[in-house]
Amino acid sequence: MSKPTVDRMLAGFKSFKAMYYEQRPERVEDLVNMGQKPEVLLIACSDSRVDPAILTNAEPGEMFVVRNVANLVPPYEPDENYHGTSAAIEFAVRDLKVKDIVILGHSGCGGMAALVEHGDAGKVPDRDFIGEWVSIAKCCLHHGPDVDKVSRHSIRNSLGNLMTFPFIKERVEAGDLNLHGWWYGMKEGILWRFDAQQDKFVQGEE
Repeated sequence: MSKPTVDRMLAGFKSFKAMYYEQRPERVEDLVNMGQKPEVLLIACSDSRVDPAILTNAEPGEMFVVRNVANLVPPYEPDENYHGTSAAIEFAVRDLKVKDIVILGHSGCGGMAALVEHGDAGKVPDRDFIGEWVSIAKCCLHHGPDVDKVSRHSIRNSLGNLMTFPFIKERVEAGDLNLHGWWYGMKEGILWRFDAQQDKFVQGEE
């Protein structure tokens, strides 16, 4: 009988501790004493199958990661409401001074499926928050009912939304901040990146 997932997670932490606290303690010492200095802000989906640290083989401290439903970036809207994703973006750009922002989407996204299923038909999903959240990308629905296609266009929309943040626009135009759109095809194991010059996604590993 296999162990419950939580038990395996606890065993996994022991492996992590052995690797970084026993075999490579200097790495943890630097992170504790010097604080975090990631060069990349990565905005990913909350989907359990798409862990950005695993996909990119990143070390602790290399990426400041924001995860939400459907890896969406809302437009810049400073007001009295709660803005978790925008707050994380602000901290990464203005305080951590990241050099790159990566939006990472993926195939088979449940958030995009909800948008396609409900948004185009004018229906409201039986949820308190999801419908309004994914409506950030409702402008992408005119590209058709293909969830993966809408997902890729949503990345492009989120890249545009990043540029509505004044502190991002200023740094991009100054040449010291770069924006990237990536899309992971789970079935094929292919990473695609958005090429603005070609106005399309190309294989990103090359």
